[in-house]
Amino acid sequence: MYSNYREKHIQNDLVGRGISTPLLLEAFRAVPRELFVLESNIEQAYDDRPLSIGYGQTISQPYIVALMSELLQLTQQDTVLEIGTGSGYQTAILSRLCAKVYTVEVVKELYLCAKKRLVELGYRNVSLKHGDGYEGWPENAPYYGIIVTCAPDHIPPPLLTQLAIGGRMVIPVGPERGIQELVLVEHEKNGYQQRSVIPVAFVPLLRGKQQLG
Repeated sequence: MYSNYREKHIQNDLVGRGISTPLLLEAFRAVPRELFVLESNIEQAYDDRPLSIGYGQTISQPYIVALMSELLQLTQQDTVLEIGTGSGYQTAILSRLCAKVYTVEVVKELYLCAKKRLVELGYRNVSLKHGDGYEGWPENAPYYGIIVTCAPDHIPPPLLTQLAIGGRMVIPVGPERGIQELVLVEHEKNGYQQRSVIPVAFVPLLRGKQQLG
């Protein structure tokens, strides 16, 4: 039912704005965003904007999901860490681009829902954890790619230590209310290089473990 909307969205909002990696575009064709949004928002699933997923969190704008994924420059042999599982949509996209995705979600209800959804949809190369994303997931480090889908006011040092040499991290950085920048961090042999990509607006990175309800 939604395949025509999906293809139109890919051509207009992704290809039309410069997203060109073939495997990434195929991932967007394969992952049904309508299954990752609230039922009340299903008619807006292919609008190029963030949507609420409850608990004060959002599913990111598809163009931003695509841009952040493309900036990682993944190969299908890579291992990736995602901070902020949310609904699991970005996780599902990443799972089609690399060998293994480790993803951490601080809100227990979202973690449980995403885990159930990803299992039911057959994503087998994903491991989920309910925990504090600021600390990453050191047991499985290093990661060639780290993607952060919520904004701290600084780059967490634990994430830097878990980024492999030659790896890339994409992270929004800035205050909860104010200008945030999407930052690309590259771990080179002689240290870390970083540059700002575009201004963005993300929900803040929450610390600790959040258990609602």
